[in-house]
Amino acid sequence: MKEILIVDGYNIIGAWEDLRKLRDDDLQAARDMLIDKMADYQGYTGTKVIIVFDAHFVQGIEKKIKQAKVEIIFTRKNQTADEKIEQLARELKQLDTRIHVATSDYTEQWIIFAQGALRKSARELEIEVKSMEKRVRSEIAKEKSQKGMFESRYSKEITEKLEKLRRGER
Repeated sequence: MKEILIVDGYNIIGAWEDLRKLRDDDLQAARDMLIDKMADYQGYTGTKVIIVFDAHFVQGIEKKIKQAKVEIIFTRKNQTADEKIEQLARELKQLDTRIHVATSDYTEQWIIFAQGALRKSARELEIEVKSMEKRVRSEIAKEKSQKGMFESRYSKEITEKLEKLRRGER
């Protein structure tokens, strides 16, 4: 089953403390950090991520871009992120697709739920992302320690010879 996560961008930025603090100094940096975190989430979970930012802060026509393999949508003028999210939930709904919507907007959660999408609060998503980041750091540390274990098992001379073979050197 395909998984899609639609993220209410400004709602999540306002709900996560680190993003909210960053937003107060630099809105673009907060958006970029959210996009980076969602790109990591997408890569780790295999869930397609779509982030929707409403035109409240970016005026003009609807704009879709891809950044770090994450689809980002800036809504058209006078269209809210909620309206766009509801539209996407209807358009993407298929038997083999499970849609989650990340927002802490209670009314929006119920509208989305009524359309058959699953709701995920900003807090739930933040917990998932932090847990994922912790697992990745742990896996990286484990790999580093295992690399050290290999090198410590063999003499420096043998390790150097094996490294030359690995690189195709003689």
